[in-house]
Amino acid sequence: MKKQFVLLYMAVMMILFLTACQTKTETETKEAKQTKEKIILNVRNPKVEISTQFEQMANAYEKENPHIDIKIHTVGGAADDLSDLKAQMASGTGPDIFTNNGYGNAKLWSKYLEDLSDQPWVDKAYKDTLTPMEINGKIFGMPFNLEGYGFIYNKDLFKQAGIDELPKTLTELIAAAEKLQQAGIMPFANGYYEEWKLGDQLVSIAFAQQEDPVAFINALNHGTERIETNQRFKDMINVLDVTLKYGNKNPLTTDYNMELNLFANGQAAIIQQGNWIQPLIDQLTPNMNIGMMPIPINDERNNDSLVVGVPNYWVINKQTTPIKKKEAKKFLTWMVTSTQGKTYLTDHFKFIPAFENMEADNLGPLADEIIRYSKAGKTFSINWFHFPVGVRAEFSSAMQLYVGKQLNRDQLLQEFQKSWENAASQ
Repeated sequence: MKKQFVLLYMAVMMILFLTACQTKTETETKEAKQTKEKIILNVRNPKVEISTQFEQMANAYEKENPHIDIKIHTVGGAADDLSDLKAQMASGTGPDIFTNNGYGNAKLWSKYLEDLSDQPWVDKAYKDTLTPMEINGKIFGMPFNLEGYGFIYNKDLFKQAGIDELPKTLTELIAAAEKLQQAGIMPFANGYYEEWKLGDQLVSIAFAQQEDPVAFINALNHGTERIETNQRFKDMINVLDVTLKYGNKNPLTTDYNMELNLFANGQAAIIQQGNWIQPLIDQLTPNMNIGMMPIPINDERNNDSLVVGVPNYWVINKQTTPIKKKEAKKFLTWMVTSTQGKTYLTDHFKFIPAFENMEADNLGPLADEIIRYSKAGKTFSINWFHFPVGVRAEFSSAMQLYVGKQLNRDQLLQEFQKSWENAASQ
């Protein structure tokens, strides 16, 4: 009886072993077949400035990995309102790789985000750059790069107008604008068709110049601080007024490309932008003599700092197939660890690296300015990631109404307060 039991046990184990082998073989065959076919990775790129360079980098990766076909969909500016992405994700047809800017948005989109905690680049990221994409101790996004923004100016036009020192206060900025105007040069090119320039960038200066921005945001959430009575927001409107007074006509119909062309062609001396425009400037006017300075919203000289941080994170769609997730992870790792990938990011994209293993010596004058200010400890943090979801879009809309003279100053401040209260209560 015991012998029969042993034989029966051995027979059962053999069947299980053969079944497992068959399952493994079927899985391997299926994966091999998929690998031989072409694995298509759909990537949503939010940066129009590097659309051509991104395509070139993808082509380089495909040559090294002939079984991969990378399809890039580039959006940006006014087109990048995420409505297309929301619809795609809801229907299960979203891209394999897209972006997220962290904190509240990371939590909002968390059900669509693949866990990337075990990826080899995690330990190479600069300190604190991963924090916005960390949820319950897990990492869900790879830092795009480091970026900074302020007023970008044409050094040659400044010299032509007799401006020997950069304006560090609002009063000095007005004086510089007057000198430019007297020299027959338009001081500002304002592309306020793009909402993010107002509701993300400009309004963020008012938050950045609070004594403790995060504490101020928490106080707003709890109703112990108010935007409409805060001096920094009034100051921010003052600098907006200066750009309008000394800027181009029809700023609300001037888009990103029109603004850049006005600046790159020497028709305007100053634009509010960041180092991400370097590739486009290089295409429009190679070797243009430009620099970047902080946006002075008042006359306090201690606020002479640029806003610097990680603007976005690459994320992988949790809904996509296992083999696509695997290949998407390989592509992201290649970007920041391979010699060719790193070369594209620094030499072609002009990205300031967010990783310790990457060096960059030829990023252009705008990145050089950001690095210089960073080394001097003269930077503000990006704070819009801490805003309640949806409030940035409402800030932008209200500011555009103000630019169009449909709201006055007090009404604009009231709209800010109302938008925050509504968003924080959700």
